[in-house]
Amino acid sequence: MAMFGKRPGDQSAAPRAPAPASASAGAVFAPAGTPSMPATPAPVAPPPPAPEVRRSDEYYQTKSLIFGALIEAIDLSQLSKLDSENAREEIRDIVNEIIAIKNVVLSISEQEDLLEDICNDVLGYGPLEPLLARDDIADIMVNGATRTFIEVSGKIQLTNVRFRDNAQLMNICQRIVSQVGRRVDEASPICDARLLDGSRVNVIAPPLAIDGPALTIRKFKKDKLTLDQLCRFGSISPEGSEILKVIGRVRCNVLISGGTGSGKTTLLNCLTNYIDLDERVITCEDAAELQLQQPHVVRLETRPPNLEGQGAVTMRDLVKNCLRMRPERIIVGEVRGPEAFDLLQAMNTGHDGSMGTLHANSPREALSRLESMITMGGYALPPRTIREMIVSSVDVIVQAARLRDGSRRITHITEVMGLEGDVVITQDLFLYDIVGEDANGKLKGRHRSTGIGRPRFWDRARYFGEEERLAAALDASEVRE
Repeated sequence: MAMFGKRPGDQSAAPRAPAPASASAGAVFAPAGTPSMPATPAPVAPPPPAPEVRRSDEYYQTKSLIFGALIEAIDLSQLSKLDSENAREEIRDIVNEIIAIKNVVLSISEQEDLLEDICNDVLGYGPLEPLLARDDIADIMVNGATRTFIEVSGKIQLTNVRFRDNAQLMNICQRIVSQVGRRVDEASPICDARLLDGSRVNVIAPPLAIDGPALTIRKFKKDKLTLDQLCRFGSISPEGSEILKVIGRVRCNVLISGGTGSGKTTLLNCLTNYIDLDERVITCEDAAELQLQQPHVVRLETRPPNLEGQGAVTMRDLVKNCLRMRPERIIVGEVRGPEAFDLLQAMNTGHDGSMGTLHANSPREALSRLESMITMGGYALPPRTIREMIVSSVDVIVQAARLRDGSRRITHITEVMGLEGDVVITQDLFLYDIVGEDANGKLKGRHRSTGIGRPRFWDRARYFGEEERLAAALDASEVRE
């Protein structure tokens, strides 16, 4: 019987650095080399880039032998009735007996490692466990059974994690996706899913992945970041943070733009902190990963087609259905297709304060992508009509970027002003300028106001009683410069 599970044991996986409970690097915005929050020690040195301490082949052969004997000796149905601690103790007792019966010679430390490996193979996610336990890792990238990479502080590193074979890796992938009612196999080799903590998972399996299953996990911090923490990390200045708080509070329609791994979802989570507690918020996502703290939140998730190709529920279906659910705000995890049209319609029909993210490298490019996605949806609308819809719907674009030193920064806070002819006019309120590089290769920069004293959403801020706070933030940023 093939057992898919959990082998955090590969102690070969990068040194077991203690996972700092609220360290910044696991968060999408934690910049490389920035100090952690005062109460949190800096993350322990990242794992070595070379696999010089890999487990030997003999270790894995011994482990396979004992693992096979364990599966024959235990009743899995009875084991499943035990809680985690009791199940782990039961497995350890049986493994110790097997080691004694088969006269396997191991040192005390090797035996402990083996026990931990096998317990986690049976009960969890195998070699991934020590990586999932570390809060300083932002991404885990498994390229087949023998090569696993992680991202720490914005830099990708090779770890010493390896799986027994591709079959074990595939079993772990199936265990992950089955927890959210999805499947991955030859008939359906691509799957998006999530872990129970909201971490995003993507699996692509053979025959599409030639060298074995490719598993990518985008981890999220156990403790949700706030804008104040992003200030301490240098991702945004205190004045810029105040402006973002006002934008979230006064129900501006916001698009968060950025490249892969730039921190869009983290920033979206931060902005949702400033939604009033009495508002009804509905989120639409491919894999539910947003962590809204409001009491009145409805979370919706898309569904892939079944084996017959039927039953798919797309993002557009969810956004359209949202409009029948009496939302006050609609949050779309990622806009990547025709649902852009429906989101703009929602923003323009009384659902002020709606938000979404999309992939783009600048605010101007974000507008172009939005227009392209609407056109791809098959709408035979003139370009000017689409641009008028965008201008009347989107108030603010917040641009996030991951810089070449691995740090994350909010580089633009940009207003959408209107149309001049067929051109959408935008106005930057805040910018990030790179001013140099220090001796360690870390980029130095500063956030600055562009000098705009009265943004377009000033009247909206006055309506919500936030104009003084907005004016103070704008004035302070000018003095800072």
